[in-house]
Amino acid sequence: MNEAATAGSGETGALDTWYRAYAQKLFCTVRPITRNHEDAEDAVQDAFLRAFLHLQSFDGRSTFSTWLTRIGINSALMILRKRRNSHEVMPTKDSENESSWEATDSTPNPEKEYAEQERLRLLRGAIAGLRPSIRRALEIHALQGRSVEEMASEIGISVCAAKGRLFHARAALRKSKVLRNIRDRH
Repeated sequence: MNEAATAGSGETGALDTWYRAYAQKLFCTVRPITRNHEDAEDAVQDAFLRAFLHLQSFDGRSTFSTWLTRIGINSALMILRKRRNSHEVMPTKDSENESSWEATDSTPNPEKEYAEQERLRLLRGAIAGLRPSIRRALEIHALQGRSVEEMASEIGISVCAAKGRLFHARAALRKSKVLRNIRDRH
């Protein structure tokens, strides 16, 4: 009698035997997915529970071990999905080296957000101060995400000339006093 049929028949100790036979292998499979010992243990337990509840759907097209492993992987992925979608409380060390719990703050840091906006404003100002021909090349290539070939075609110049304009635009930005001040602050 195969393992799935034995476990499903309700024989005494069949589920225990089943667990001992596959739990360690399943744990070793899901541990790298969850990257967390406790979550891996939860995934293994969930996999065994789901396998037991859906044992009648095991059709034998694969081995029982393969079927159980697939359930375990799905359980581990569900745990990751739930963790990603929730705001977890993580342990932190306080000043007295004792563990304390605090919720992670997912809101953007206002100072960093302002600094990034200011940096982008200054960058746009530096780009606006470039000569029109090299500014246009930089805008098409860097800001619109077009290739050098597409940029050259749109402007009506050769690819070599387009590369030259990008070179001169970048060189002018590196020399820009505004951008030099930004670099000096960071």
